[in-house]
Amino acid sequence: MKRISVLTNPASGHGNAPHAAERAIARFQQRGIDVCEVVGTDAAHARRLVDEELARGTDALVVVGGDGIISVALQALALGTVPLGIIPAGTGNDHAREFGIPTGDPEAAADVVVDGRTETIDLGRIVDADGAVKWFGTVMAAGFDSLVSDRTNRMSWPHGRMRYNVAMVAELSKLRLLPFRLTFDDGPEIVTELTLAAFGNTRSYGGGMLICPGADPTDGLLDVTMVHSASRTKLIRLFPTVFKGTHVNLPEVTTKRAARIVVDSPGINAYADGDFACPLPVTVSAVPRALTLLCR
Repeated sequence: MKRISVLTNPASGHGNAPHAAERAIARFQQRGIDVCEVVGTDAAHARRLVDEELARGTDALVVVGGDGIISVALQALALGTVPLGIIPAGTGNDHAREFGIPTGDPEAAADVVVDGRTETIDLGRIVDADGAVKWFGTVMAAGFDSLVSDRTNRMSWPHGRMRYNVAMVAELSKLRLLPFRLTFDDGPEIVTELTLAAFGNTRSYGGGMLICPGADPTDGLLDVTMVHSASRTKLIRLFPTVFKGTHVNLPEVTTKRAARIVVDSPGINAYADGDFACPLPVTVSAVPRALTLLCR
C-alpha cells in the first residue's frame, strides 16, 4: 500500500472527526504512506470527492467518521476492488465494533489499515419501488425505530442524543402495531402486525444494540428480527436486553434468516446504517462478497 485517500466528515462525533483525521494522517505519514485528504461538506459532496479519488486511482479509501459517512463510501465501493479502511470517529461506530477496529485511538485504527488483513464481506442492498439502489453495511430498520428517526429529523431542538431521546418518548406515547407484508426468499407473502422489523447484515445498530445478534456478514444472508408487541411496558423492558442480544429469546420477538426479503408497510420509511434510505416497499437482500474491508 503506497497511496491512500482519507475521507473525513467534519461533523462526525460532534466535531471530533477532524482531530481524529489529523492524528491518523500523521500516523500514515510516519508509516511511509502517501495520503490524499478529502473533506466532504455533505453527503453529495463527499460522494463526488470519493468518485474522483477512485477515478484517479488509490490503494484504499479510508473513512474518518461514523456509520453515516461510511454509508456514503459504500455506495461507491460496493462490488469494486478498492478496500475500505475505517478510523472510527462517530457516535455509534457499529461498523468498527463489528470488525474489531479500535475506537477512540486513531493511531491504532490507522495501524490496522496499514498492517491489517483484507476481508471480503457481504453488503445489504435495498431496491426501492422505483428501482433505485442503496447499499448498507450494518442494519436496515423499519417500524418504531424509523418513526423515531423521522421525528428526530423533523425536530430542531434539543441537540445531540437528547433530541433522539425526546423523539423516542413521543413515539412511545403513540406506540401501535403496524401492518407489514413480508416475503422471505421464494416463500409465500406473510401478512402480520409488527412494532418494528430489523434486517441485519451485521449484529448491531444504534451504537452497540445487538438487534440481530446472530448476523454474520460472510454468510450471504440477512438476519431478520421482528417485534410483535404494542405494549409500552414490554418494549421498555425489552430495550436493555437488546444490548446483550437476549431479546430474541422473548415471546414477543421472532427471527428469520433469508437472502432476499420483500417488505412493505404503508407510510413507513426504511433507515439503513442510521440514515434515511427510502420509503417502503423495498426489496432488501444480502449480496455476497460485495466489499473488501481492511480489518484485524
